Amino acid sequence: MAIETVHYPKGLVQSKELVRLKRKDDFWDRVNFGVIIVEHAAILSAPFCFTWNAFWVAVVLYLVTLNLGLSLSYHRNLTHRSLKLTKSLEYLFAYIGLHCGQGDPMLWVSNHRYHHQFTDSDRDPHSPIEGFWFSHLGWIFHNSRLGEKWGKSDNVMDLRNQAYYRFLGRTHLLHHVGLALLLYVLGGLPHLIWGM
Repeated sequence: MAIETVHYPKGLVQSKELVRLKRKDDFWDRVNFGVIIVEHAAILSAPFCFTWNAFWVAVVLYLVTLNLGLSLSYHRNLTHRSLKLTKSLEYLFAYIGLHCGQGDPMLWVSNHRYHHQFTDSDRDPHSPIEGFWFSHLGWIFHNSRLGEKWGKSDNVMDLRNQAYYRFLGRTHLLHHVGLALLLYVLGGLPHLIWGM
């Protein structure tokens, strides 16, 4: 889903209706939306396949992927460079973050760096100018339009220059499938539903 980049004079806010009219559909954004709908529909079966083991798998995966992967790695280390990790820890935590389902490190870091660079403007990836729901959640279904807002993701050259991050960028969906298969093999449907 793409949006035209329109630069307005400072202080002029465009209407939500105008912004919505400029959005374009994209195949991969629709696939992303479909996957999230299927995941949330599967959650409806969680009470029927509850086990304490599956519950604790969910708790551990949530805490590890969110805290070490997303918060520490993607946000603090890769985006803001506010801490220094050894390369092996940096790569490990980035790999853990990959399993949060918020995209590969280069995409996530690029979006967040642009968010800070263009906060609350028409170039902000999740700008409130485009409405509350869009800025809160809807923007994740419009990744294809982000490149049209600011061109190439040249704000992540520090990551793009490393083969490891390019590999994760090309293969991140396979890692989700791998985790799903591993959970299913280790604990059947309860682990799959509760762990993903």
